[in-house]
Amino acid sequence: MTTGIVPFASPAACGGDPFVETPVAYDALLLASFGGPEGQDDVLPFLRNVTRGRGIPDERLEAVAGHYRHFDGVSPINQQNRELLAALEAELARRGIDLPVYWGNRNWEPYVEDAVARAAADGHRTLLGLATSAYSSYSSDRQYREDFARALIETGVGEGDDPVTIDKVRLFFDHPGFVEPFYEGVREAVEGYLADGLAPEQIRVLFATHSIPTDDANLSGPRDREWPEGGAYAAQHTAVAEHIMQRLAQEVSAASRVGWDLVYQSRSGPPTQPWLEPDVNDRIAELPGEGIRAVAVTPLGFVSDHMEVMWDLDNEAKESAEDVGLAFVRTRTPGSHPAFVSGLVDLIEERLHGTPVSERPHMTDLGPWYDVCRPGCCVNARIGAKPAAAGLEQ
Repeated sequence: MTTGIVPFASPAACGGDPFVETPVAYDALLLASFGGPEGQDDVLPFLRNVTRGRGIPDERLEAVAGHYRHFDGVSPINQQNRELLAALEAELARRGIDLPVYWGNRNWEPYVEDAVARAAADGHRTLLGLATSAYSSYSSDRQYREDFARALIETGVGEGDDPVTIDKVRLFFDHPGFVEPFYEGVREAVEGYLADGLAPEQIRVLFATHSIPTDDANLSGPRDREWPEGGAYAAQHTAVAEHIMQRLAQEVSAASRVGWDLVYQSRSGPPTQPWLEPDVNDRIAELPGEGIRAVAVTPLGFVSDHMEVMWDLDNEAKESAEDVGLAFVRTRTPGSHPAFVSGLVDLIEERLHGTPVSERPHMTDLGPWYDVCRPGCCVNARIGAKPAAAGLEQ
């Protein structure tokens, strides 16, 4: 562990400043993701990994396993990460950036620990982490930082005279490269409905993201800022959705009269535990009573078309729309869209060059987000704080 108030950090980041505005000679990139099974035999072991420490019996896990078994036990997320990794490597090479990319997952092979061990064995000591998650919350931000710390501790490469350090690319929820693919999808869907003869008032855009426990949501984001109900997690999604709809109103005739909502999906907690609402399916059921005839569901909280997009939106939300007679379109996720890949490499270059915060692009008033997470950011309400990289301790 390096000295300074930010554990496991490079010398430039260990002092705790929110933004690192000096160049850092990173020698490898760590692409971190959630992971997913790649066959029927993997499904239950994968779900046990996801729910480790929560004591959930296999019979309850089988309810979720059915979603994966419907697709032969294969989650699309690993292949999507392979495609993203290849696209990142190509863009880095195109820009002349000699930065090898190591890929590791939280819940399935290849694991983060193995990726960090490989990078260390190859002689790399100053890693920059890039998580495939854009927003503030425990599972989408802090848990990745805990993954980095755990990997450094368990492999032992974070200790000694020549330790490996891991910093992390800032959250990119409002970076133009992340926002552009969503905007393109919303615009295409709305223009298609208008071309079909629908009035703008008959169209509703639903921006969907993963629901999380309300207590965790209210702990998302730094504690030194005031947040509305839902914390930084809800505020970030709302700000990006507002930006997309404001731009749409400027560029598409009559689109200013198209309404929108932020909705949630994929909740998994007990009924007694409050989670963020409204649920996407419940909101769809209400829309015909408001004169809506068509819905465009935009998976704003997701980087790629993984299982919760394919099942919860492409199956369940679509069926909910069909049940009440609504036309349904599910718009794209960033995936390996050129704008997204280019934007990620822009973010990497920010840290390589120490780009001043005043020059960092952001599409909402909430950004640009911090390089070094602030005290209390995104702590899990149930388990409290564990060692984490790339942020100040409590």
